Amino acid sequence: MATVESMVVEDQKEPEKPIDREKTCPLLLRVFCSSGRHNPLSEFARGQTPSNELQIYTWMDATLKELTSLVKEVNPDARRKGTFFDFAIVYPDPRTPVYRMREIGTTCAGHRGQDDGQSLTSKRFQIGDYLDIAVTPPRGGGGPPPRRNRPY
Repeated sequence: MATVESMVVEDQKEPEKPIDREKTCPLLLRVFCSSGRHNPLSEFARGQTPSNELQIYTWMDATLKELTSLVKEVNPDARRKGTFFDFAIVYPDPRTPVYRMREIGTTCAGHRGQDDGQSLTSKRFQIGDYLDIAVTPPRGGGGPPPRRNRPY
């Protein structure tokens, strides 16, 4: 007979606690957007960052779709229906003096997708990390741009 201690308990995620945006101070999110691809990690070396910085004040519960709409407000080329936004977190490697990049999701202007509701918290974003967004306009013939692992 198995005891409670010997049973394997499945790891369950706690639901995110909502942030009261009226009472919680926002964070400064440093976002780097580039066309069609992510910025090279070499541009984040030795205290430098790419020149295409967008600064957004937001909260840790901000979703990828919410961040997409903020980028579209300042980038008219990104407003076209079918434009893809590939999100990645750029963070310092704690073992070496370099930055690493981890892709966290994709959204598409004018379409719903599985990553739309993902928040910064759910993707393990930490204050001080950067967000890198590859903005890919729609192709002339329609459909997603030729990339692997598209959720659409």
